[in-house]
Amino acid sequence: MLHREGKATIFISLLVLSALNALVMWLAPDIMWLQSLILFASVVLMVIVLQFFRNPSVKINANDAYVLSPADGKVVVIEEVEEPEFFQGKRLQVSVFMSPFNVHVNRNPVSGVIKYFKYHPGKYLVAWHPKSSTENERTTTVIERPNGVQILFRQIAGALAKRIVWYVKEGMPAKQGGEMGFIKFGSRVDVFLPLDAKVKVELNQVVKGAVTVLAEIN
Repeated sequence: MLHREGKATIFISLLVLSALNALVMWLAPDIMWLQSLILFASVVLMVIVLQFFRNPSVKINANDAYVLSPADGKVVVIEEVEEPEFFQGKRLQVSVFMSPFNVHVNRNPVSGVIKYFKYHPGKYLVAWHPKSSTENERTTTVIERPNGVQILFRQIAGALAKRIVWYVKEGMPAKQGGEMGFIKFGSRVDVFLPLDAKVKVELNQVVKGAVTVLAEIN
């Protein structure tokens, strides 16, 4: 199953690659090795584009005590940090890096109400750069659970990912594991947890969106 965010990219890719192959056949009708090479490269490129926009079904690991991973990828940060934008205090940060080969659907880590949302234009530093969380193009979303506990997570664009898509706004309900957005061509998502949260993942662990438990909270 392909994600709706890929429709335009897939169509344009097909159009450009088809035109390229037709041009090569017209300009070099007798050079079969060149035609074969361009055709092979085109097929490989289309496979990469299609796999990037795949959207497989997920059995959501729903539980009110869980903070689920908002994305597929690898855990690259687990540390206590100062969160200046919303909490203006210390929180536990868990960051998931998405390579171009991961599924790029972003999902709500908990259920509740969208208490805060803001889009920030910015730079396109590589996603693992220490300043990417505060200087890159990004969105900040805060979900308030029914018991009042708030979880902040941030979509961050990287050097390749130059388009963030989101489907949330302040005041709307959020369902754990439900789609909240999409980042094109690799980046990361930061999650900010209460200091007493019990982190259940380790650095460099591979995680799956809406399935892997990042932490348990009260």
